[in-house]
Amino acid sequence: MLNPKLFEEMIAKLSELAAAGPGKDIEKNVRALMSSVFAKLDLVTREEFDVQADVLARTREKLTALEARVAELEKRATGQ
Repeated sequence: MLNPKLFEEMIAKLSELAAAGPGKDIEKNVRALMSSVFAKLDLVTREEFDVQADVLARTREKLTALEARVAELEKRATGQ
């Protein structure tokens, strides 16, 4: 009959080997490679994108208001 403690120790050792095996190294290397590739691309964070989208929305609102104002002034200037 197998000793339960021996069985638990074997499982623990196998788990340690699996965690420290080549799979972990491959994952670490792939992450480093992907980080390097993304760093070279001209990407922005979601936060930066959202800030710029808000700025653009406010700019569009101001442009619409200014266009309406110019149209009203042109209308007054022509006497209509």
